[in-house]
Order: sequence, then C-alpha cells, then structure tokens
Amino acid sequence: MHYYQFNIGDYASHTRHLDLLEDLAYRRILDLYYLHERPLNGDATLVAKQIGMRDDAATVRDVLNEFFERSEDGYFNSRADKEIAHYHSKIEQASRAGKASAERRSNGRSTDVPTDVQPNIKQETINKKQIKEKVADAPVVLPDWMPLETWAAYLAMRKKIKKPATDYAVKLLVDKLEKFKANGQDVQKVLEKSITAGWQDVFEITDKQPFANKFDVAHITTPPPPNQDAALRKIIEDQKNATPMPESVRAKMAELLKGKVV
Repeated sequence: MHYYQFNIGDYASHTRHLDLLEDLAYRRILDLYYLHERPLNGDATLVAKQIGMRDDAATVRDVLNEFFERSEDGYFNSRADKEIAHYHSKIEQASRAGKASAERRSNGRSTDVPTDVQPNIKQETINKKQIKEKVADAPVVLPDWMPLETWAAYLAMRKKIKKPATDYAVKLLVDKLEKFKANGQDVQKVLEKSITAGWQDVFEITDKQPFANKFDVAHITTPPPPNQDAALRKIIEDQKNATPMPESVRAKMAELLKGKVV
C-alpha cells in the first residue's frame, strides 16, 4: 500500500505517552508495514536499520513490543492487517464492478446478433474469458484435504474472540495451510493448536513457542555508561584497583583444600 488513512485523534489517544523518539519510530514502522503488507522481521535490530534508526534499536524494540505482536513470521499488527484487508477488498469490489459492467455491455451487444448465426471464434474466446472471471470471483472453495469439522470450530473460535475471518483472510489461511501440508504438517493438528491457544492465525507445529510474551523478556534496569549509577561505577573502579591475591596465599588455600570436595 502506498496510501492509508490516518486518524489523528485515534493515533494521539494511543501514543500520547510516547516521547519524540518513540513516536518517530512508531510512525516509521507503520509506514514500513503498510508499504510491504507483511509481518516485519523478528529481529528488532534489523527493523531499526530498515527505518533508518540503527542507533536506536532499543527504542524500536520497545515500540514493537508495545504495539505489535510477534509470531514465527515476525512482528504483525492486527489493526494494520484489517486496514490492508479492507484496502484489497475495495480493489476487488471495484474490479468486480468493472467486470460486471463490461459483461453487461457485452451482453447488450450480443442481443443484436441473429439467433440463426453461429458465434465466431472471437465471441467464443470472450465467453470463455467471462467464465474464468466468474470462477475467480467466486467464494473460496475448501480443498478436499481440509478437515471440515475442525475448520468450522476454528472459524467459530475466531468469531468468539471477535476476530472473524473475512473472505480474503480465508483465502490467505487456506493458502498458508496448503503450504504447511506440503511441508508435512498435519492440518488438523495445526488448526487444533490454534483453537486451544486462541490464535487468530495458524502456525506450523514446532518445538518453539510462536509467540514471545513481552513481559517474559528480561530488561536491563541499570543504564550503561555514561549514565551509569555512581555507586556501581565506584565498585567497578575498586575492583580494577584491588591488589591481586599473593601466590603464597593461593598456595596455602590449595594445600588446605587438597583432598576435599569443593
């Protein structure tokens, strides 16, 4: 997407607590997300480099953890995904309207042709093209390998968590599950895992957790130099200036510990 709507009031109400650097990072991250229409790389350092803030990777990481969710595919934003799906839906509607208008004009011209005249090759080609277009516009047909009962339960779960799947989302999900199946995944188990975990997306089954809880991430509370705590700096300096243990003392300790289990 090279264009997306920007609601000033909505944005301000959710970002008023950010400082200038965090606000800049969030805006640039949003622009990158909408431009490529896919989850961002899971490495916050790389995302910082992509938005021109490589020296502020920690700030970028904090913004990603607050406004985005993390999956095996990278960082994603449900609100942005909804806007992208809506954008593509409008494009598809406009395309269908244009095709329908062209079909009506074509049908209007065909009524002028006498019924006893056989259609020529060009007319037959146009008719086949219209049939293909109608098939392309039809709702997604589930493949025969799809476990229908489990699929229905998954869609019901999405409605329950207020994340119902649109027609476009269903198409993306089916394509994704088909790739999983090609990689040897059990589609039913993949869907069951999403149902039990309450996920709106589907993920390949691995030994790793697909989501990283931002509250499980350890953060350094002591700032590094030059803003390091004065008492901590004093301890470090004292350690540097401390006199090494004499070799005679080390030898005595080794003798006392000889034969003992430490």
